[in-house]
Amino acid sequence: MLSTSPSIENGLPVGLKAEHTLNVLEEVVPQAETCSLENYLVLPDHTMDDRIAAAREKLGASTVLLGHHYQRDEVIRFADFTGDSYKLSQAAAASEADYILFCGVHFMAESADVLGRPDTAERPGQRVILPDLNAGCSMADMAEIGQVEDCWETLLGAGLKESELLPLTYMNSTAAIKAFCGERGGLVCTSSNARTAFEWAFARAEKILFLPDQHLGRNTGWAMGIPMQEMVVYDPWQIGGGVSPERLRAAKVILWKGHCSVHQRFLPEHVDKVRAKYPEMQVIVHPECRWEVCRKADAMGSTERLIRLVADAPEGSSFAIGTEIHLVNRLAREFAPKGKKIITLDDTGCLCTTMYRISPQHLAWALENLVEGHVVNRIQVRDDVKHWARVALDRMLEIPA
Repeated sequence: MLSTSPSIENGLPVGLKAEHTLNVLEEVVPQAETCSLENYLVLPDHTMDDRIAAAREKLGASTVLLGHHYQRDEVIRFADFTGDSYKLSQAAAASEADYILFCGVHFMAESADVLGRPDTAERPGQRVILPDLNAGCSMADMAEIGQVEDCWETLLGAGLKESELLPLTYMNSTAAIKAFCGERGGLVCTSSNARTAFEWAFARAEKILFLPDQHLGRNTGWAMGIPMQEMVVYDPWQIGGGVSPERLRAAKVILWKGHCSVHQRFLPEHVDKVRAKYPEMQVIVHPECRWEVCRKADAMGSTERLIRLVADAPEGSSFAIGTEIHLVNRLAREFAPKGKKIITLDDTGCLCTTMYRISPQHLAWALENLVEGHVVNRIQVRDDVKHWARVALDRMLEIPA
């Protein structure tokens, strides 16, 4: 499967799916750059700090910098807003800045472009910049639009009716997948509001096609009391999804076979080891983890909820957290003065390698080009895709987290 995260070769993005080529090709060509990225990448991280700060001061309120919780410390400390994908979507939608610099991954920048201010006769629209185009998402890559369209036809061919079936997609998906859901009456969700999104969908249809994270879908369905036998996994690489028409017709939730490469690494035995070594320690995990892990944990929640659980706990509390290692380490440092012990659930560490691609050098390069009046690595979603993706995202923002 081709990557949805573009790289640059001879001034043009390569390794793109068709919809991404059309979405971003015109704007990511870095021919107008004043400052060459290669000149930055050879410099040490710490030498970028003053340059980033100076560029930010010159740009002022014209530019807002959004940083995802999984971003490395050397970058996220410059962010105006930090959060998970849901919180940052809200920040992007509310921002009045002319430029949105998104220190996250490609699908997040796409969503910011979808939600951002459009061009008008009175004022140009917002420009969304991703400092490194290689910052993609393996989960988003697991649901390609052609495969999803084929899946939909397979479901209808198996006897399911469009009136009884609603597609929902996790935020970690391409704009094309969001548009697919929006056009068919569905919406986007995050781990913060997945249950509310399921309830919203079941009020309108009997069945859900959930894309692309099987674990979040399964954990959400189970928490709502949906039996395992009424949730099936559709594998796009198998004929008919690897599921019989009878099972598809009987299912309430059809889960796409996708996952987060970070959270899938956590295993039930990791929970067992923590219990044996630290009997008083609470285990809290992200719902992108396997169902078996979530069942053994003390609590499960979005990134924002995991942070709140730690923050609200009394002094002396201890936690093993099943999520990305940068966030875990940041929480450990922040709450150590309050006597709270925080460790990762898997002591080998689980790093989001694509999020890590955005470095201080990439950030400085993008900012200093902006100071010179040049927009590099702009993410621009095609208008027809943007319309229906916006419909799906607006529905998400209208339901409570």
